[in-house]
Amino acid sequence: MSVHPIQFPGEPKEQELPPTTVSQATSVADLTGSEKQEKQKVPLDDLFGDGDDDAVDRVYHAKARILNQAIQEIGFGRYQAYLFCCAGFGWFADSVWPLITGLILTPVVAEFNFDGPFLSLAANIGLFVGALFWALGCDIWGRRWSFNLTLLITGIFGLAAGGSNSFITLASLVAVLGVGVGGNMPVDSAVFLDFVPSTHQYLLTVMAVWWSLGQLFVSLIAWPLITNFSCDNTAVVCSRSENMGWRYLLFILGAITLLLWGIRFFVFKLFESPRYLVGLGQDAKAVEVIHQVAEFNGTSTNLTVDQLLDAAKIEDEKATAAVTLAKIASGKEQSGRRWLSQSSSLGLQNVKALFKTRKMALSTSLLILLWGIIGLASTLYNSFLPFLLNSRGNAFGDGSLYITYRNQFILSVVGIPGAFLSGWAVELPYIGRRGTLAISSGEQGSQVPFFSRLPPREALMLCWGGIIMYGVLYAVSPEVFPAKYRGTGNGLTATATRVFSIMAPIIALYANLETAVPVYVSGGMIIGCGFLALLLPYEPRGKASI
Repeated sequence: MSVHPIQFPGEPKEQELPPTTVSQATSVADLTGSEKQEKQKVPLDDLFGDGDDDAVDRVYHAKARILNQAIQEIGFGRYQAYLFCCAGFGWFADSVWPLITGLILTPVVAEFNFDGPFLSLAANIGLFVGALFWALGCDIWGRRWSFNLTLLITGIFGLAAGGSNSFITLASLVAVLGVGVGGNMPVDSAVFLDFVPSTHQYLLTVMAVWWSLGQLFVSLIAWPLITNFSCDNTAVVCSRSENMGWRYLLFILGAITLLLWGIRFFVFKLFESPRYLVGLGQDAKAVEVIHQVAEFNGTSTNLTVDQLLDAAKIEDEKATAAVTLAKIASGKEQSGRRWLSQSSSLGLQNVKALFKTRKMALSTSLLILLWGIIGLASTLYNSFLPFLLNSRGNAFGDGSLYITYRNQFILSVVGIPGAFLSGWAVELPYIGRRGTLAISSGEQGSQVPFFSRLPPREALMLCWGGIIMYGVLYAVSPEVFPAKYRGTGNGLTATATRVFSIMAPIIALYANLETAVPVYVSGGMIIGCGFLALLLPYEPRGKASI
């Protein structure tokens, strides 16, 4: 089958594979002359094929290139479209549930009478555990279990949280549902990227539209429920019967999350990642999955197990020759070569692989730093923003619950076009992922002063940079990490942001809530992240993730 890749504006033309890769990809395929010439082309070079070949185990790297070509041959079809929706449910959940702690805070504090930041602290501890557990786990027991269990846990404990009769119960259940929510983004981004053709990797950035839709959805529901079914601000005693709005909200969101889980589990069949299977040395299963996806899309592929075995053989012969030369040069016997691609067991080897070369170590370190700083800045921003909006609302004539949730709705609507704008921007020449991340971070951080000078509605209309920043950040991290260690890499970055998110409510407990200074500090931190983004050594634009 001929390959007809989509050509984006400003994207480099089809490039020839390196000679070694071409021979691997076509050595066992029965192709005619014209088909063979067509097969020797792929739309994009891979991310680690330019001066940093040692960043990834060579056997795995060679096999991943062949898998990329097979997935590109299949193209973007029904399976990828369905996966875009089902993986998007994870973005939806990650948007809805962390936002809940802020939306229900006022009525919950009125009823249970506790320090508000403690609820955010409980939620972020759960998110931290979930990010670490599910992200590292998907490199150990595979993507399917993590993909299917995270929403189930979230929905069950989200429903239960609606029945809480004390703050301790509510905080505990919110922490447990956070364990489910915390695994969605790291796992779902890895799953989607493992199956999407290299020409469509930009869709991982567009996936942020689900995040915006989640914010819009929860804002629309919270607006009438909490406004109309909450205790009056002047009430001295707030009883449960007068304060059912936040409970109705949790019941509805829990039920919807279980519905989304049901669609994932009973309607859509997720195949195990072929790249994960190749990392385990299960080449036959990986080839079987590729053919199943091709059949689902109504097309075919020429991929065979022999192609993967030949790729491994060629790289093994190279490695043997290199070891022999090293022995001759040193005059000493050396131990046998260790194949990282033969193991996916829990241990430090997955983490070490992300720091294997200087360039890879710099990339991983910068991503962890970016996620950590943005996690702290964003949580500080969200923790103190309600006060800022309320004070600005009072200053401009209205600080009521109705206006507060109206402003949250405006913020959600503004984010939707931002998701599509980010998908366009990351493919622009000379800008790409790094430039888009830097520009959006600068915009998001510099908007903070407007909150003190404009009415809330007008100020919120400027908030388009945040969704772009998060959309690019959630996409560029999985793209840079090799699929074999993608879960581990996503786990490290997600853990960094969750650790710093835990620090934010602790700061809020001891900071002065009557000042907007923390919001300004968070804006400065986000601007700094824009400069850090420019230092990232890998630019995924025009490169195929492996």
